[in-house]
Amino acid sequence: MMSAKPPFFVVILAGDREPNDPVALHTGVSCKALTPVSGRAMVLRVLDALEGAHDVSTPILVGPSMTAVEENAELAERLRSNQAQWMAPQETPSTSAFNALQSLPEEVPVLLTTADHALLSPEMLDHFCSKARESGCDVVAGVARHELIAEAFPGSKRTVTKLNDGGYCGCNLFAFLTPQGRKAADFWRKVEKERKKPLRVIKIIGWTTVLRYLLGRLSLEQALSQLSKKMHLKVGVVRMPFPEAAVDVDKVEDLILVESILAKKQSG
Repeated sequence: MMSAKPPFFVVILAGDREPNDPVALHTGVSCKALTPVSGRAMVLRVLDALEGAHDVSTPILVGPSMTAVEENAELAERLRSNQAQWMAPQETPSTSAFNALQSLPEEVPVLLTTADHALLSPEMLDHFCSKARESGCDVVAGVARHELIAEAFPGSKRTVTKLNDGGYCGCNLFAFLTPQGRKAADFWRKVEKERKKPLRVIKIIGWTTVLRYLLGRLSLEQALSQLSKKMHLKVGVVRMPFPEAAVDVDKVEDLILVESILAKKQSG
């Protein structure tokens, strides 16, 4: 059922992190967002999922370059017909996100995802948006338990944050629910800017939090509490019950996995 509140604005990060993206090179396309997955560009799969979701409005595509957009006739037509809007990507994902958030009215919540989320579905989006609204937080991120992913996709290598109450994987789903919540994008920019200087990153996050994590004494709730204090926001998570929600296409191996998941679904 459609929420009585304003639907989420949607921001899709679709710019490449660096030149010569390995997935784009492997598939012979000019940018990763156009990588065909079972014959359909990843970014179109994300747009398809959003079309089927209930609590979202017209998405803003941040990247790829307009030259790349014109290489895909369907994507170009969607933009021309205002089924999606376009913004030029910035140097990094965090600056692209920050720039997009600055362009949107503060009173409306924003859902942020990525163009390489090739397995995204309306069901995932509806679950995430509903739980995010119920959270009472300023900003939330989607996560999935690593054991859920390992059981569904044995042998798959995912980035895991290991806490004392289990391992968690990110799902490339973020909700900025209040005007204050958008400060999280600025915090992300600061961390990303210093990503090659670990000591500065630790200083931003906080030594106590990092030490507790390294010693295996940090729980998810403690991590969220520390981040909330650091950012002066209420930070939360939505635990996603879909293992596919944590599978994006960062590497060629991810593309092979996603293709195999879709093939099984189509044959079943």
